[in-house]
Amino acid sequence: MAKRRKSGAKKAGKSKAKKQLTEAQEFEIMKLVLDKFLWLGFAIMAIGFFVSVSGGSLFNAIAYLVAGALVLVLFMILIVKEYEIVK
Repeated sequence: MAKRRKSGAKKAGKSKAKKQLTEAQEFEIMKLVLDKFLWLGFAIMAIGFFVSVSGGSLFNAIAYLVAGALVLVLFMILIVKEYEIVK
């Protein structure tokens, strides 16, 4: 058991150098992440539309639509905060 602790201590003590990404690589990763936010926001809003059309509770439908809109606003904030908009 003492060997495990020693080897674990050695592993914890090692420091790995972080890999540096180019701007293009960072942009591609950010596109993948933000794309998921976009799909999630529209999916939540689509559920809201389905609930409203299928005769469900109007309050539930509006709640889904607002939740989807909040996800899309979060998406917009992340884009504006992360990348400079070129004029």
